[in-house]
Amino acid sequence: MELIRGIHNIRSKHKECVLTIGNFDGVHLGHGAILARVKALAKQYGSPAAIMIFEPQPREFFVPDTAPGRIGRLRDKIRLLEGQGIDYVLCMPFNPKLQQLNAQAFCQQILLDGLSVKHLVVGDDFRFGCDRQGDFYYLQDFGSQHGFAVENTPSVLNALDERVSSTLVRNALERGDIVAAQMNMGHLVTLSGRVIHGQQLGRKLGFPTANVHLKGIKSALSGVYAVTFMVDGVSHNGVANIGVRPTVQGKTPILEVHLLDFNGDLYDKYVQVTFCQFIRAERKMASLDALEKQIQCDKEEALRFFANQ
Repeated sequence: MELIRGIHNIRSKHKECVLTIGNFDGVHLGHGAILARVKALAKQYGSPAAIMIFEPQPREFFVPDTAPGRIGRLRDKIRLLEGQGIDYVLCMPFNPKLQQLNAQAFCQQILLDGLSVKHLVVGDDFRFGCDRQGDFYYLQDFGSQHGFAVENTPSVLNALDERVSSTLVRNALERGDIVAAQMNMGHLVTLSGRVIHGQQLGRKLGFPTANVHLKGIKSALSGVYAVTFMVDGVSHNGVANIGVRPTVQGKTPILEVHLLDFNGDLYDKYVQVTFCQFIRAERKMASLDALEKQIQCDKEEALRFFANQ
């Protein structure tokens, strides 16, 4: 799978594609059904199968303070999409220039001139263009005038007859229900990133942590978890806190992992953290002594979880 950043990097081999557009946050089972349809159509047309995503996600651009937390980072999304058999992902920078395109300009400049779309698969609630002027029916009308078909995305229901969506997965994560999130995603809940230098407060408390940089994203995950930590192809058990660390007046979201079976230098390494079991919500402790005691309790809870696996 090829990752293409920006419409200006589209080449002739990428054109006349079967395309779907969306955030694809979490790459869940509903997304899987959409991508299966895109692949089937691409095979039928003899065309590339393509996905268009936006970075940042549109709501993060318009209302950053109230935008929903992400299920995964862009790096995690691309890794999951690579396993779906798609030919390329077009990552469009969501910036003022794109935001100012009206519906007609988006269709003409991006879909027609930029991609020469053969077939488009989007949800019937899809809105686009300046002031969200464009919708599914606008796309159908434009497509019929310019020689490409537009169809609605299929819905997938889970065992509880709920429509699988990123919102459904996000809600499960926000209440700490890792099992429900995994059931609707069809894969493990993971975040990846580079280990950075922190304040080394954990080391002072006797619980050294690997601090994984989230690059400022707001995560749907929050609290303390039993996790596995993959580095250099080896998996280790750990206990993690993801959040803003209110006890020490933290402000920037960070993922901190205390490894239960590893000592060594992890700085600047790319790692993958898999969330296995929710332990508790993040909360402000009365003192550093209270925080130290709580971390010990969290560590013991994580050890019990892994002992029973």
